[in-house]
Amino acid sequence: MKWPALALLALLTACAAPPPRPPLRPNVVVIFVDDLGYADIGPFGGAIPTPNLDRMAREGLRCTDFAVTSAVCSASRASLLTGCYHQRVGIAGALGPDAQIGLHEDETTLAELCRQQGYATACFGKWHLGHHPKFLPQQHGFDEFFGLPYSNDMWPLHPAHANLPPDSAARKRGYPDLPLLEGETIVVPAVQGSDQAQLTRRYTERAVDFITRHRDRPFFLYLPHTMVHVPVFASERFAGKSGHGTYGDVVQEIDWSVGEVLAALARAGVDDRTLVLFTSDNGPWLSYGAHAGSAGPLREGKGTAFEGGVRVPTLVRWPGRVPAGAVCHQFAATIDVLPTVAKLIGAPLPPRPIDGLDIGPLWFGGPGAVTPHELFACYYDGGQLQAVRDGRWKLHFPHKYATLAGRPGGTDGRPAPYTTASIGRALFDLANDPGETRDVAAEFPEVVARLEAGAARLRRELGDALTGTKGQAARAPGRLGPGDRRLW
Repeated sequence: MKWPALALLALLTACAAPPPRPPLRPNVVVIFVDDLGYADIGPFGGAIPTPNLDRMAREGLRCTDFAVTSAVCSASRASLLTGCYHQRVGIAGALGPDAQIGLHEDETTLAELCRQQGYATACFGKWHLGHHPKFLPQQHGFDEFFGLPYSNDMWPLHPAHANLPPDSAARKRGYPDLPLLEGETIVVPAVQGSDQAQLTRRYTERAVDFITRHRDRPFFLYLPHTMVHVPVFASERFAGKSGHGTYGDVVQEIDWSVGEVLAALARAGVDDRTLVLFTSDNGPWLSYGAHAGSAGPLREGKGTAFEGGVRVPTLVRWPGRVPAGAVCHQFAATIDVLPTVAKLIGAPLPPRPIDGLDIGPLWFGGPGAVTPHELFACYYDGGQLQAVRDGRWKLHFPHKYATLAGRPGGTDGRPAPYTTASIGRALFDLANDPGETRDVAAEFPEVVARLEAGAARLRRELGDALTGTKGQAARAPGRLGPGDRRLW
């Protein structure tokens, strides 16, 4: 039987499969905890029960050698959101209520890259990259912001508190006013003491609502928790329940928050197209003792260039893309998040130079994937290049650092005093000695020479306060001008 040409064409057209729809771009959720220690959660050996983070580890990837660029708040956040060393973008230390600088408007953030691709974007939590209107999240790519402009221990803020003596009643009662912002509006002008116990819950409720509202559109959710930074508070639901003191209660509430986010993704039907990253801005603030976390086998903590300060517990989950139950021992860092996400969502990289590299092969189980970093810098203390490392070796340069020197930290939310110690030039084999206990510089002079040469290049490009070198490619932060509006 012969088929007429038109009939045959119609039959073939009817039988042909419809053209495939382009895959939906992935959602991205970044949960950024403040001052969480490397050994504070179950997947990294912590004693505090963290069932939701344990689930993340079972269903995703545990990264054992994941770092921040600097073990302090603002610098670390600048690096995460820009893909740059904080030294490159001019943000060092922790910006306080009197800071006159912030993240420059010409820097491109992860939120801006996502929004350029049609993503809805939100930040619920601690910002800490400049608290005047020209620096706030909505000037850096975020559609929505609810949270604190800086750390929860930073006071006084309002003029009424500006000149309070240390022994005043307002100071003695606890923690004077902190601003809680909705966009640029102070919605709770007096977050004091136990009011902070509601912050984790409130951020989480906002995150869940954002996921629900944007289930049919790609979104970027940045959830930078205020906790577990001191002063630590847990809500009534969690207070006294962990069996590990107030700090354990606070960690458990963070774990609950992770569970709520994962549940919201599942309810919205977007679980299998959402990348979730959980990590910390730096290691534990050890001087606070019972109100601080643990770096486990790592040396020192927050405020140092040792591994206890810069290596952070990190989990990555994306069902169907990130291998379940996997472990990555290769080195990577927060500066790599922006270029990795940019590639995933088809966004061009920022026009200005960045320092991060695509680590998709590490996250998604690429065969034989290794760290893309030949050199990584650890800047601290006003722009000092205190150490450099590659995938295995870490070279410290002579510098001073704060330490408890083996003494216990404080109790009841009061810090124990640090002492100042010094380290000379020292090489550590992190693959075999992550605790940085044995200097092997004399045994591996060729490694020292290679890392020294790399450090010289970094000094020329980004500068170094230790050697008095001015960087040729370091950029200035944003600065307030005479006509810039202030919120308070």
